[in-house]
Amino acid sequence: MTASKILANLIIMGSGILARAVVQAYRQALTNASKSGVAQETLQNAARRASKVMTEQEARQILGVSEETAWEEIVKKYDVLFEKNAKNGSFYLQSKVHRAKECLEPVYRGKGDGTPPS
Repeated sequence: MTASKILANLIIMGSGILARAVVQAYRQALTNASKSGVAQETLQNAARRASKVMTEQEARQILGVSEETAWEEIVKKYDVLFEKNAKNGSFYLQSKVHRAKECLEPVYRGKGDGTPPS
């Protein structure tokens, strides 16, 4: 046998052993988690996070606008806040500002105030 065949066989065998070990460790972790109740708590937390949708009130607080504010003013505030956070490197705040604008778009589309983009 050539050295390359031996090396290929070693890599294949090693990866198979490693894959089995990872699967076994994962199964053991699941078993331990279910015994301690961690799995149930994790599922509950994931469901809570998934159902957490930004409310209109939260969106207005983030953008600093009231219910009487025109759509054009909301877009201006959005642009300023989005750019400030882009320059300072705060992706988290930038995404909150974006989600706030997204949350308010249907509200203004329904009111007919201004023309939020589709």
